[in-house]
Amino acid sequence: MMSMNEQLKEAFGQIRAEDQLKKKTKEFLSQKTSSVSRKQKINYRQVVPVCLCILVFVFGGHWLYFEPTAEISIDINPSVELELNRFNRVISVESYNRDGEELLESLDVKFLNYSEAVERIMKQEKIVSLLASDEIMTVSVVGDDQIQSKEILNHIKGCTNKSENIYCYYVKSEEVENAHEAGLSCGKYKVFLEIQELDPRITAKEVKNMSMKEMRDLLKELSGTDQEKPEPHEKRKRHGRCR
Repeated sequence: MMSMNEQLKEAFGQIRAEDQLKKKTKEFLSQKTSSVSRKQKINYRQVVPVCLCILVFVFGGHWLYFEPTAEISIDINPSVELELNRFNRVISVESYNRDGEELLESLDVKFLNYSEAVERIMKQEKIVSLLASDEIMTVSVVGDDQIQSKEILNHIKGCTNKSENIYCYYVKSEEVENAHEAGLSCGKYKVFLEIQELDPRITAKEVKNMSMKEMRDLLKELSGTDQEKPEPHEKRKRHGRCR
């Protein structure tokens, strides 16, 4: 049987052993925690550049896709404009009179390639009826990128050259802002300027809801001559759909 002194010594020995165990355990946990923390910091440094690259790619791609580089203005009585990006996709549409609003409500051309968008507009029931009634349509192409604008213009000319009353031409970019300030599409604004030269009293508001044929008739009346229709675009050997 152990004496009282021996029992006390053993008890204190266990306490010291527990203290040492606690100390070692604390040191072990501290080392592991520090190691994990360092790893987390290293991973964090690696993740940040990747996240930044993703953000640049996403927002940079968004900017590239939604930056307008060309416009197509289509005027007959509905007056609409299609805004295109560098990939020839329609990124926005705008109407410039009541008929234009109705036309865009009946068609969904956003994010289509411009050739398909133009074809859908040309095949819309009201447009087909107006062209069959000898109404005049003008298709204006606007853009700072002359290569893109020229390709679009030539393509649309090739797709519409079977129609004697569709006229296509290029409009300078600086004319766009003035046209929009007047509340007109680019195509109508071009004819409006010719009308205003003959009668400055006529306002953009008065011609806004006129058809292109009505505007041409007014121009003929003001000039006092039997003004001919504008020269049609150059005929091309190849006929076909806008594809």
